[in-house]
Amino acid sequence: MAETTRSPVDPDLPFVLGGVPWHRPTRSGTAALLVLAAAILLPVRGLMRATGSSMEEGFMLLFPRLVQQGQVANVDFLHLYGPGSLDVLAVWYWVFGDTLESQRVFGLLQHVGIILAMYALTRVWGRGVALISALVAMFMVLTPIGLSALAWHGAIALSLWAIVFAVRGRSTLDARSRASWFTAGVLAGAALSFRPDLVVALTVAGAWIVWRQGVWRRVVAGAALGLAPMWLHLLNAGPVRAFEGMVIDPVFRLRPGRELPVPPSWDRIDGALQAVAEGVPPWWGFPAMAAQHQLFVWFFAVIVIAVAVPVVAWVRRLRGDVSDETTVLMVAGLFGLGIITQALQRPDSTHLAWVACVSWPLMVPVVHDALRARTRRAVAVVAAGAVMATAMFVIAPFYTYRHYVLHTRVALGNLPTPFVVERHERRFWFGDFFVADAASGMVADLDRLSNPGERLVVGPADLRRTIYSDVAFYWMFPELEPATYYIEMDPGLADAEGSSLADDLLTADWVILTNFWTGWFEPNASSDFGSNAPNQVIADHFCLVGNYNDALVLLYRRCAVGDGISPAVIGDRPPPEGGAAP
Repeated sequence: MAETTRSPVDPDLPFVLGGVPWHRPTRSGTAALLVLAAAILLPVRGLMRATGSSMEEGFMLLFPRLVQQGQVANVDFLHLYGPGSLDVLAVWYWVFGDTLESQRVFGLLQHVGIILAMYALTRVWGRGVALISALVAMFMVLTPIGLSALAWHGAIALSLWAIVFAVRGRSTLDARSRASWFTAGVLAGAALSFRPDLVVALTVAGAWIVWRQGVWRRVVAGAALGLAPMWLHLLNAGPVRAFEGMVIDPVFRLRPGRELPVPPSWDRIDGALQAVAEGVPPWWGFPAMAAQHQLFVWFFAVIVIAVAVPVVAWVRRLRGDVSDETTVLMVAGLFGLGIITQALQRPDSTHLAWVACVSWPLMVPVVHDALRARTRRAVAVVAAGAVMATAMFVIAPFYTYRHYVLHTRVALGNLPTPFVVERHERRFWFGDFFVADAASGMVADLDRLSNPGERLVVGPADLRRTIYSDVAFYWMFPELEPATYYIEMDPGLADAEGSSLADDLLTADWVILTNFWTGWFEPNASSDFGSNAPNQVIADHFCLVGNYNDALVLLYRRCAVGDGISPAVIGDRPPPEGGAAP
């Protein structure tokens, strides 16, 4: 274990090395954190009103409520990730309510956790490098999915703080060291309960530092505690159902319908959601490569930097450098390299940012150290920041700066908000007027016609291609029970021959089908047609209640004997609020 004679209350000693800086905060430290806080908060008002992903954000609103009701993921509903994020959000919603705003505040806290972890790790190079590294991380985590409280960001935040405490354990002595190693294990276990697929990245990064210190028993004990949500889930769901839902479904059954070409295509955007977003792109008046060209170049840049960081650390160790800086680069760099599979399986801007949010901030100290031997420290700090800022401006400005500017303009009132669909205290934001208008009409009619306790299914208009599902509509009707295991719909799962979707539909009272995603095309198996049995159930057993905006939304009710549905049930409605979609 590294010996240290430094005082833990020394305000210049970083937390990651054993310091307790809040005892005597310095002006420079306070100023750096204030700048970082201002940069994070500037677009938040816009992000709180941003267009949501109606499936991913929708199930992060709905699934924790189902958990509160005693339902079990992988048994009662499809969930491809660990139980940890649902359990934590269930508690969060119990305290603060399951509103869109509450969920997005939690998502913001997850993002801040990543940003502050990168600040803490790179603080060993000084506050200037730490601030720039944290700002690079900020552009990567705030822009791809807004404030949606997805499990990935919670898992990355927990993993990075596990690394912070592992490095802290290496740099301290006695009781503080033991507590830090145990805390690192708890955080790593909690991260795995959010996203079990991080096991390779955490194992590689953790093994390098833990085995060198001989503290693996304490770390494993902490990890066992942090994995408590997983142990409980295995008990409730059973190991077979849990393994099928968290491993077999996402890795083997889903992948053919979600993977994208590697590398990304040069002449087109492969991801359907990204193609839609780029159909009417936000303002960007600066010179830039085309969106698809940025993705192509960014893909290779993400791989090169993810590999370069641990390689630099390894070369430094070969030259006898066993400093704290080299340790941070090695451990955090190995973790950043371990998550690169996200960029390889689906290289759209979201997954590229999910990898870059770790390795790209670490390039700031790498560049700083390369320049430090040739110039003054302050110049090296500024130059390192300029290099990374320029790299993002040249390689991927649309997927970093442009969306930050967009949400900042909305926050400042320079752009109108998207279009809101509301039902009582629940609201969701859509980026297209006609989609929001159709959704508003359907919501108003279903609100008037449905009764508590009735059962609901939401899906795409053609159930032979379960490419996406607007889960937010389930959340907007908490008194209606989801009637299907496939609340989240994915190609190769809900539309597979022999899936339970057709049988689930037979138990439903209401069905909402949308044509929002009918034009979805990706060069993968999502374009293939699956079972027609669910469509046949709709044709045989359900009557059309409402057709909204040329079938953008279709509302069906289970037919009664001799049932006839009159167009008169479709009431007039005001258009959705909001202006032009930003």
